[in-house]
Amino acid sequence: MSTTLLEPSTRSALSNAAEAHAAETTATEPGTAESLLNIDAGEFARHFNRRPFLIGHRLCAHPLFDLERLLKLCQTLPPEHIEYNAGDLPVNQEQALTPRNGLSPEETLRRIRDCRSWLVMKWVEFDADYRALLHHCLDEVRPHSEPIVPGMRSPQAFIFVTSPHSVTPYHIDPEHNFLLQVRGSKQVRLFDGRDPSILTAEELERFYALRVRNLVLREENRDRYWEYHLQPGQGLHFPVTYPHWVQNGPEVSVSFSITFRTPDLDQRRMVHQFNYGLRKWGLRPAPYGRHAVRDRAKYHCVRVWNRLKAICGAR
Repeated sequence: MSTTLLEPSTRSALSNAAEAHAAETTATEPGTAESLLNIDAGEFARHFNRRPFLIGHRLCAHPLFDLERLLKLCQTLPPEHIEYNAGDLPVNQEQALTPRNGLSPEETLRRIRDCRSWLVMKWVEFDADYRALLHHCLDEVRPHSEPIVPGMRSPQAFIFVTSPHSVTPYHIDPEHNFLLQVRGSKQVRLFDGRDPSILTAEELERFYALRVRNLVLREENRDRYWEYHLQPGQGLHFPVTYPHWVQNGPEVSVSFSITFRTPDLDQRRMVHQFNYGLRKWGLRPAPYGRHAVRDRAKYHCVRVWNRLKAICGAR
């Protein structure tokens, strides 16, 4: 699915388009002035964590996304909460070799229009104002997600601020995620993470065991994607570990990513970690999801092992 990528001269029309999209969707709490998200309940039920889909939001004029407020956030976050680098990157980029931009985080934000960079402020719920906004948004997601994957927990939020035409390389993420486009436009290409010809069991095992998120997009898979041209007022659901890469449009982009985890993701993570260990020993474990009983046994083995390590480490 795709929408038309608009030129900078149509900026005033973007707000109208976003409002039109919001009006066409079913609000989480119809008629409630405080509602921030617009979610189609039927589409959510059909597609959540199976395939990407759009939602609407009302955050484009929110003061927490003004440049000066973002600069204040950047200055108060712990250094490990900020990641930034050059934005002129290929789709396939080895994570450890990602080039820096030679600036400080604050300089990167102030010069973001011209410095050809990519910056993310991670775990911004560290700041009480952003924590309240994250919880407000997820409170509107919860009634839709709980019947499908109960146990929403570990809410986290990320703010991406990126230069025109910057590229986020091909990678995967471990959370349930909605990316809300606040300013500028963004082309997102998402690939089906359920297809082992696109995302192999070995790649997932390495991701969960080593926390290396960047992958290699193989040539035979380059055209096998869903495409979205996100505009302000639109949000996109990313199913867990569905590979994707992103390219900004012709303006500075600001995006707010709201994420959460559920208990089933713990089992998924631990089984992949267990399989990674088995594969290092020369074995060929059954991929996660093929045998439910084996997956549960692996999950409990990892839990016991982690507890033993914690006990031994505490002595």
